[in-house]
Amino acid sequence: MTDALTDELLPESAGGTNASLVYRTYAPQVLGYLVARGVEDPEAAMQEVFLAVLPRLESVHGGAAGLRTFIFSVAHARMVDDHRRQSRAPVTLPFDADLDQRSTASAEAAALDRMAPREVVALLNVLPADQREVLALRLVAGLSVDQAAKVMGRSAGAVKQLQRRALLKLRETTDVKEYLKP
Repeated sequence: MTDALTDELLPESAGGTNASLVYRTYAPQVLGYLVARGVEDPEAAMQEVFLAVLPRLESVHGGAAGLRTFIFSVAHARMVDDHRRQSRAPVTLPFDADLDQRSTASAEAAALDRMAPREVVALLNVLPADQREVLALRLVAGLSVDQAAKVMGRSAGAVKQLQRRALLKLRETTDVKEYLKP
């Protein structure tokens, strides 16, 4: 590949009259290099390269090949700086609850997991029908408050209140403490 910037044009460029030619010639190549090397913001890094190179054009030796070497030496240094910065302060992403796959069981769910299905049914039969339904949807089926509310045709607040009352009633009427032990 031949450069559009030849040794004949370089003295004019070094004099400052054709710095835009240097930029137009090498900017796409420098940008491609920075993208390929994984620079976080390659366009900003490319601008930094030319902000460092263009004022120093008069001191470049070796013709077009020397200029190319100088430009890519500066680009390489910017890439190394970027990688060092990334390793010290990794990129943080905002928390997105929809993408979070972690889940922890509630104490009630853990107790139900330790119980035999017959025991769960017997325990739930102590409750009124709506409270039994809420616990079955929330703890046994694993639905969220909003999902249980949609299934039951109630508001999320009503489902929370029914669940709270059901759990209180279970605590009063049975000895669930043995199931809640770790």
